[in-house]
Amino acid sequence: MAGAGAGPAAPPGDRLLIPVLSAANFVIGMGAFMVIGMLVPVADDLGLTTAGAGWIMTIYALSYAVLSPLAVAATGRIGRRRVLTAGMATFGLASLLALLAPTAEVLLAARGLAALGAGLTTPVAAAVVAATSPPERRARALAAVFFGLTLAQVLGVPAGGWLAYTFGWRSAFGVVAALALPCAWLIWRRVPAGLRLAPVGLSDLGAVLRDIRPMSAVLFTTTFLGAIYVVFTYFAALLEARMGYGRDGVTLVLLVFGLGAVVGNLVGGALSDRIGAYRTLMVLAVAQVGLLLPFSALPMPDAALLALVFVWSVFGWSFAAPQQLRVIGIAPERASVLLALNAAAIYVGAAVGAAIGGAVIGLAGLDALGVAAALAALVALGNLVLSRRLNGGRA
Repeated sequence: MAGAGAGPAAPPGDRLLIPVLSAANFVIGMGAFMVIGMLVPVADDLGLTTAGAGWIMTIYALSYAVLSPLAVAATGRIGRRRVLTAGMATFGLASLLALLAPTAEVLLAARGLAALGAGLTTPVAAAVVAATSPPERRARALAAVFFGLTLAQVLGVPAGGWLAYTFGWRSAFGVVAALALPCAWLIWRRVPAGLRLAPVGLSDLGAVLRDIRPMSAVLFTTTFLGAIYVVFTYFAALLEARMGYGRDGVTLVLLVFGLGAVVGNLVGGALSDRIGAYRTLMVLAVAQVGLLLPFSALPMPDAALLALVFVWSVFGWSFAAPQQLRVIGIAPERASVLLALNAAAIYVGAAVGAAIGGAVIGLAGLDALGVAAALAALVALGNLVLSRRLNGGRA
């Protein structure tokens, strides 16, 4: 892989590099998404409406989408250890600022700062692992680093909500800050000193944004996740209205979804190493078409729903490693920028999917979500095929 030889590789036998970077992603995933389960306590404490409190998540997503590619490009000539440590430290300090925030405005500023820190850490960690892993194990290594984010969905996000309701929402940010700063120290100790990949700058970001070939590949992240979020954004409302579930039923289904995410993350890496990134993504996109349709056919037996949700999650969360491997393969010399854009596309996809789902509900009701999401998955499939053609069959 081009760029892998631009600096020293990870020390032979250093098995702690990937676990440390995965742990950092766990803390970032917890800090980023735990606010979903704590909007009511935040709103009550700061005198906001629930919709107003929702900006705590929205401002993070928007800030990440804008700042991550810019920050990665601007720091492209700085050693990766320094960038990763600075990113993680920034995330921890932003969490500390959120803990102490006296007003909603300060809290929103803290969330923007947290997005900057996360936007440096997650894509650069992926680039480091891709550059220091042997080609035949690269997808599995990427999946292992991404595992922290998926584990955060299962453990970190519910834990943050529990802390918020039990000890107050500030305590949840305090825990994230307490975990982030030791992670920054571990990153400094485990990432090889002087590690530099192929140098990138703002000009590289501009070149990628103007080139339809890599951008068509990055767009797949938006279209694929956008299809999933058409349903997932309104999942709780759908389960309550069509399955008659309350708090415990919805919690159980979300737990099953989280377990599927963990399995899917591991499956995606292994499958990519076996059959290649493009074929893996083809399987996943086709599967989403069939798996999303049944959500327009609720209610169904409880066991059938749980099985459907688990398989849906497995096939959804398997996309991360092969997609990262694919975008790296398009332009290895600009891997850091591409990974940052790909990470930003995740948040764009979630926002687009939520907007489409909301429009569908307004026009045709909850029962139309599954059909609309399946059609969106077909768009993602077309995106994947067209992107491969644009890239000359390389990705």
